[in-house]
Amino acid sequence: MIAKHVPMRSLGKSNFAGLADYITDAQEKTERLGAVQVTNCEAGTVQAAIAEALATQHLNTRAKGDKTYHLLVSFRTGEKPGVDTLRAIEERICMGLGYGEHQRISAVHYDTDNLHIHIAINKIHPTRHTMHEPYYPHKTLAELCTILERDYRLEPDNHIPRKSGSENRAADMERHAGVESLLGWIKRECLDEIRSAATWTDLHRVMHENGLELRERGNGFVIEAGDGTRVKASTLSRELSKSKLEDRLGPFEASPQRQTQAKRHYQKSPIRLRVDTVELYAKYKAEQQTSTAARAAELDKARKRKERRIEAAKQSSRLRRTAIKTLTEGRLVKKLLYAQASQALRNEIQSINKQYRRERQGFYDAFRRRTWADWLKQEAMQGSAEALTALRAREASQGLKGNTVKGDGQARPGSGQAPTLDNITKKGTIIFRAGRSAVRDDGDRLQISREASHEGLQQALTLAMERYGSRITVNGAAEFKAQIIRAAVDSRLPITFADPILESRRQALLIKEHSHDKRTAQHRVRAGRGIGRSESGVAADRHATRSELYGRAGGGRGTGGNVSAGVSRKPDIGGIGRVPPPQSRHRLRGLSQLGVVRIAGGSEVLLPRDVSGHLEQQGAKPDNALRRGVSGAGVSPEQITAAKKYIDEREQKRLKINDIPKHNLYNGQKGAFAYAGVRTVEGQALALLKQGDDVMVMPIDQATTRRLKRVGIGDFITITPIGSIKTTSGRSR
Repeated sequence: MIAKHVPMRSLGKSNFAGLADYITDAQEKTERLGAVQVTNCEAGTVQAAIAEALATQHLNTRAKGDKTYHLLVSFRTGEKPGVDTLRAIEERICMGLGYGEHQRISAVHYDTDNLHIHIAINKIHPTRHTMHEPYYPHKTLAELCTILERDYRLEPDNHIPRKSGSENRAADMERHAGVESLLGWIKRECLDEIRSAATWTDLHRVMHENGLELRERGNGFVIEAGDGTRVKASTLSRELSKSKLEDRLGPFEASPQRQTQAKRHYQKSPIRLRVDTVELYAKYKAEQQTSTAARAAELDKARKRKERRIEAAKQSSRLRRTAIKTLTEGRLVKKLLYAQASQALRNEIQSINKQYRRERQGFYDAFRRRTWADWLKQEAMQGSAEALTALRAREASQGLKGNTVKGDGQARPGSGQAPTLDNITKKGTIIFRAGRSAVRDDGDRLQISREASHEGLQQALTLAMERYGSRITVNGAAEFKAQIIRAAVDSRLPITFADPILESRRQALLIKEHSHDKRTAQHRVRAGRGIGRSESGVAADRHATRSELYGRAGGGRGTGGNVSAGVSRKPDIGGIGRVPPPQSRHRLRGLSQLGVVRIAGGSEVLLPRDVSGHLEQQGAKPDNALRRGVSGAGVSPEQITAAKKYIDEREQKRLKINDIPKHNLYNGQKGAFAYAGVRTVEGQALALLKQGDDVMVMPIDQATTRRLKRVGIGDFITITPIGSIKTTSGRSR
């Protein structure tokens, strides 16, 4: 576990609201934002807590420093502590820094290879209104991390500082940007030659051969590269400090004019990888050089479009005012119409400017200068296999740990549905969406992120089979392996487990499932036959009744010649009338009018021939009377998934924006609703029905979607008892 303070380079750019908005923004990703917590604030929402913290900061007018403290807590790859553990760690770290009573907003992020927590802390105390600055926070954080790793059984990190601040910043640049720093380049290329120089002349010659120059600056030395990048000489080595060099080489002698040709020189080249990135880096440099010009061209086009639209709006307003002047009589009427025209023009210009600002921000995002690692990530997101390989070849890249799935053998593509890409990390780990969870792919194995849902496990098995092969290796906890076996059996994928124990368990469950399905099918066949016999028995009963009546009327005999001798009939059965329909048969209301089995008493025995033909064991009866009428084929799982995804998205935004109503999944409630529009999520149409302060999200079919286009927002529609939508025109679907 690593905890570090992330300072702002510019005091003017420090903003508690901007930091809180960044850490609580999901950025339209499934695998980014986790638990969000507001601490020591009276407000209940994030936006209200931000306003409360800013108001507290404004109460302190004397402090000139940064009033916001950005703390980052990161865990090792594969470590995923629970929500309660993360909250306890956050609380103890803030208490250790002296911010236990201060207002703060924290958010857990999952969008990188390491789970981490961002904590935005208000340095101004909420009651004393004084600013607190921790004393040597890096030492305090190192001690706290050591204690927390021990208490919560986390994998320990090295918290003993071995590098200076400059060395740490250079290492961070190489790790995050993927580009060599001047400090790292000198250490790798020519530090030994610089150390071995015996005179000032030799030292300057070595510097010139490597495109460097040693200069005095302040009370020490700096080494400057050809592009103007500088580094303190003592940062490279304590032997290169000014005092040590003058003790060894004598008083400082300035560098003569450069006479030797440089053999090599420093460039901000990418870190050496295990793969060749020459062509990729050339493409990166070309795009960076043309990005500024391309952005300027697009901004100029957008500005001209805005000016044309504004001029067209003004021309339309002038024509409108001319028409008012010509066609309208009455001073007050003209004054009112002129005011309406002016307001309409202002609104249209405001709308045009708002659209222009959105376009301009889009161009800044699309054409901004990116680091080498960020550019590789962008190219990989667009489908570049070379960029993805380069990301995975970085030294910082490590394999996934914990509960993982790996496939071997021959890949089996052809599922027909490509997984939805959510994000790609700077280490080349691809994150796919799988329902509410996500699947991570590092090129060798797969991992289920956060909640291991059944759908996510099935998606992981399918990806492993399609990408790597059908022989599956499962690593992780016993519970995870059991869930994987269950998912494999339910999905019926053509896979085998490398572990013989897991494979035998899978085979046993498959056999059990097959036997259960076979028994169910046989039961359905028997039930169908029983229903057939029941209907034929009823028909025979009806025919026998008619024959009995005809025989009694014609010959005065008690039974007719067509009645079976093995079945006895109750007298006067013809008085009942026709046989009732299936949904009304054998109900208590008419039970006394139907043929029933007489309960034998004493030594009497009830034989099969004593039972009426339509009272035998007939199997399952049709349950049509118990079915609820619905339109079409019902709601599919894809529609339910899309509705839940939309509800989750709105609920996340409701934490930040107060005026968003609460959204719920439609639960079969009938009555009148206010129509609030139709949304399309993952190709599924969803109707928004407002009742009171809540919005019901109801999956609908395409026919209903087309019909609802004629309904205005705010109009009332009715949900019938059978679950269909009825508009004011009277039609329902």
